[in-house]
Amino acid sequence: LIPQGPSMDTNKKVDLKIIIIGALGVGKTSLLHQYVHKTFYEDYRTTLGASILTKVLAVDNTSLKLQIWDTGGQERFRSMVSTFYKGSDGCMLAFDVTDRESFESLDNWRNDFLDKVIPREQDFPMVVLGNKIDICDRQVPKETASAWCKEKDIPYFEVSAKNNINVAEAFETLAKQALSTHKGIFESYLTDSIKLTPHDKPKKKCC
Repeated sequence: LIPQGPSMDTNKKVDLKIIIIGALGVGKTSLLHQYVHKTFYEDYRTTLGASILTKVLAVDNTSLKLQIWDTGGQERFRSMVSTFYKGSDGCMLAFDVTDRESFESLDNWRNDFLDKVIPREQDFPMVVLGNKIDICDRQVPKETASAWCKEKDIPYFEVSAKNNINVAEAFETLAKQALSTHKGIFESYLTDSIKLTPHDKPKKKCC
């Protein structure tokens, strides 16, 4: 697992943990495999717990190694999935534009994630993906999803795992957000480090 807190390695190479959450059947596994392997399979077995894939990319002259966690969306696994949130540097919320219920559950998924992330940060690196725009039977208008995301200041992407539409753009946007936050934490960590100067040394007491 990725260590907690910023790494002290100042070389331009960063490991980030990204987690994908959302209701059952929205296409989280398909999105991940499309991004990492450039492949799409119709038949994915339901993810039980979590599976992990990695992707290396360059962002702002920094080599990023993304450790992407694909999580199960079944309600009975919700408590198990929430244990995987710890140490995340970015969160991807996914829903199915042909499934209104999967969109309406975004609030619960987002709140559950933020409640488990310590410290809670409302501006935690996050993007929302409306998947399956290649299917005609749409139930969630783009305007509705965009308004929900705008209210919460979260970037929104209409994507298709099947046709590889906007998938890489969504992941890379989240990666840039996570990297920016990581750098901020790292700089704050260095600034807050206690450095003893000659004046800070404890004074000797007389006998």
